[in-house]
Amino acid sequence: MTTTPVTPTTPITPSTVGDDAEAVPQDLTVDRRWFLSRMAGVWAAAGAGSLLGAGALAAPVLAHGGGGSAGSVWETAYAPTIRRAALLDPTELTISEAAAAFRRRLLDPVELMESYLDRLDRYDGVYQAYLWRPSNAELLASARRVRITSKSTPLAGIVTAEKDNFYTKDIPTTGMSPVYAGFVPEYDSTVHARLQAAGTIMMGKAAMGPLASGRARLPDGTATTVNAWTPDDIRYSPSGSSGGTATAVAGRLATAGTGTQTGGSITSPSTAQNLTGLKPTFGRASLYGIIPLTFTRDHPGPLARDAMDAAIMLQSFAGPDRNDPRTLGMPPVPNLVKAATVHRYKGRPKVRWATTVGYPPDFLDESNAETSALRHQLLQTLTSVGCRVSEVPYPDGWDLLSGLSSTAGEATNMFLPQLRRDVSLFADRLPGFLNGMFRSSDNYMKMLQARYQFLHLVLTGIFDRCDVFLTGTVFDGIGLPLIAFPYGTGVDGTTGLTVPRGTTLGAPPFGEERLLAVVAAYQAVTEHHLRRPPDPTVTAGARRAGAYKVPADYDATDET
Repeated sequence: MTTTPVTPTTPITPSTVGDDAEAVPQDLTVDRRWFLSRMAGVWAAAGAGSLLGAGALAAPVLAHGGGGSAGSVWETAYAPTIRRAALLDPTELTISEAAAAFRRRLLDPVELMESYLDRLDRYDGVYQAYLWRPSNAELLASARRVRITSKSTPLAGIVTAEKDNFYTKDIPTTGMSPVYAGFVPEYDSTVHARLQAAGTIMMGKAAMGPLASGRARLPDGTATTVNAWTPDDIRYSPSGSSGGTATAVAGRLATAGTGTQTGGSITSPSTAQNLTGLKPTFGRASLYGIIPLTFTRDHPGPLARDAMDAAIMLQSFAGPDRNDPRTLGMPPVPNLVKAATVHRYKGRPKVRWATTVGYPPDFLDESNAETSALRHQLLQTLTSVGCRVSEVPYPDGWDLLSGLSSTAGEATNMFLPQLRRDVSLFADRLPGFLNGMFRSSDNYMKMLQARYQFLHLVLTGIFDRCDVFLTGTVFDGIGLPLIAFPYGTGVDGTTGLTVPRGTTLGAPPFGEERLLAVVAAYQAVTEHHLRRPPDPTVTAGARRAGAYKVPADYDATDET
C-alpha cells in the first residue's frame, strides 16, 4: 500500500527557529571518501591489540574529557527538575535526576544503594539479571566512600550493571560460557576502568547470551534471565545477548548499564524492555578488555532510561585508547551531553539541529494496525518537535547487500584454540562456530567486499536524502551509529502480554550527536520512556520449577 510521507507544516530551518538555534556542527558531516579509506585501515588493523600480550599494552587513559573540559562537558547533565515519584522511590531516578538530587542534598549515594539492594533482594531471584555481584555490605561500603563535590561527575555514586564480557580485575568474567569458566582477569576493560574513574558503583556482572549470542541461558539450553516486562512468563525473551543488562536497568536493579553489539544486542534488548540504547560508531569506544566475538563488528555501548543518560554514559568512556588501534585517529568525541540536552524555542522543545528523519517504504506496515498506528504517531510527534520526516526508498541492491554480512568466519577464528581443545565447551553455540570453519578465504573476502559496497550504498543512497534513518540492525556490519528508543506499548501475539514497542534510528559515521538530539526532543514531549514494568508476582522457586528450555532449533544469530 502506498503511504503519504508525513511532513511538518513549517520545516525547521535556522531562519524559522530563531537566533537561539545552533548551527549544525561541521563535524556532523564526514567526507565519505575519507571515511571509507579510514575505516578500511582501521578494520585491517583491528586485530592488532589481541595479538599483543597484556603486559605490552598501556593502561587506559582515564582522564577523558569528551571534547572539552570536565565542567563544560557535564554542565547540562543535571536534571533541572526531579520527579517527585522518583524521589519517593530512588530506583526510579535517571542518572541525570540522581546526580541532581545528590548535588541538592535531596538524596545521598547510600540511600540510593539501599533502595536498589532492597529490590535486588526481593526480585533478582526471579529476574536472574546478575551472574555475580559483591555482597550487600561491600556495595554499601562503596556507596559510603562516595563524596559528592563540585568536581564530581554526574556518574558519582550511580549504580550500574556491566555485561559479563567486560573484563573486571580480580572479578570473574565468564561470557556466560564454559569456555571462560573460572576466568578472572588481571586488568579492567577500558570501558569499566573509565566508568569506575567517573565514580560509578558496579552492582554486578550481568547475565548474557553465551559468548554474546542470543538470550541468557545455561549450557543445556535452560533460559535464565527473564524480560523485566514479562517477569512471570519466561518464554518472552529479554532479547539479545545484553539482555541481563537490559533486565537489570528496566527492572530497577541498576540505573544504567553496559552492553555490546555485534548484530543487535544493544538495540534489540532496549526496544524489548523500554530502554534507550546507544550503539556508537565503530571505533568510537574501546573494545580493549572485552571478550571478543569479531574484530570488525563488535561495539560497546550504554543501555539507559533516556537519551540524556545514554549520552552521560557514552561521554564517560568514549574516545581514543592506546590499547585499541580501532579507536585511534577518529574525530574527537563531541559534547554528547549537550546534544542530549533538550533545546527549546519559545518555551517549546525543538530538535537542536534542522533534521530530516527518513523512513523506509515498509516502516508504516499497514498489515499490522496496532504497529502502524504507533508508527504514524511517532512520525507526527517527530514533526511536532521540528523534524522533517520523509519516506526514503531502499536503493537498488539493498536486499542483496544488506543480507550478505556475516560474523561466522570471524567468530570461529577468534576461538580456534578453544575449539581445537574441547568443542563441548561451546554447547548450543557449536554449530555456528563449526559453520565458520568451512568458510573459504575467498568466501570471506567476498563478504568483506559486499560490506564495503553496502556502506557505500547507505552513504550515497540513504544519507544523501536524510540525516537519520529509521532502520534495523543492518547498519551493525558497516559500523554506523544506532539509537533505540520506545514509542509505545502493544500486545504480544503469543503470550497476550502488554510489552514495549521501540524503534531504531541510524546515522552516518560519528552521528551520535544528531541521534541524541532527535531522541531527546522526542522524549521531551512523550512519556513512553518513563513507563516501568510490573514487579514479579511469582517466586524464585516457582520460576526454577517451571524452567524453560530454549528450543533445539533456536537460532542464536537472530539475537546476536
